[in-house]
Amino acid sequence: MRKIIIIDDEVLARTVVKEYLKDYPDFLLVDECGDGLQGVKSIQANIPDLIFLDIQMPKINGFEMLELLDAPPHVIFTTAYDDFAIKAFEHSAVDYLLKPFSRERFRKAVEKYIDKNNIPQLTEVIESAALTPSQQGRVVVKDGNKIKIIPVSQIQFLESADDYVKIHTAEGTYLKNRTMNFFETSLEAYQFTRIHRSYIVNTQMITGIEPNDKVGPMLLLNTGTRLSVSKAGYARLKEVLGI
Repeated sequence: MRKIIIIDDEVLARTVVKEYLKDYPDFLLVDECGDGLQGVKSIQANIPDLIFLDIQMPKINGFEMLELLDAPPHVIFTTAYDDFAIKAFEHSAVDYLLKPFSRERFRKAVEKYIDKNNIPQLTEVIESAALTPSQQGRVVVKDGNKIKIIPVSQIQFLESADDYVKIHTAEGTYLKNRTMNFFETSLEAYQFTRIHRSYIVNTQMITGIEPNDKVGPMLLLNTGTRLSVSKAGYARLKEVLGI
């Protein structure tokens, strides 16, 4: 039996999927969830083979939910028309169902899953979606057993931490399984600047640059934090700050 979870905030949409699933006796519906936070908990508890995942949901959207999973299951996305979301699928074999979808369209998506054609590009889809305006203004992270949504404006600076990025805020630090290059691109429009291979800083936090003959320039933040500045980073800072 293949274990299935439906994650959608619309009761009618979940009902439609449940009705179409009756055509597949080897599919076992183990849970249905009304938002992404419930979805994360259910996936961790039930370890499904396949989820039907809505994109636009309260609290966190479908893409953000997947970012919180260490090992996302196979996914068939369901969505009402969303131009930004659909663009994330343009160069991917991951399938999505545009609401309202027919039983025949549902069958094709399920057959695609059974053929295992929708797996390799899932990471690419999540990363593409993360660059859309609907997601760029915040970062969703796991904080122990909790999920925290961090507005970009609350980020002081980001620090490279092996395969993760450490996000520094006034409330604490959080790890995100992303690259520095990803954040450098996605936060460029929010007045963040790469000052070093290891640091990206919110320019609104800068209070000064202190010369240091031994280690090079040090950036001073209004929190008292001091960060190393590389030669290339110093050139970028001069341009951004107009000095």
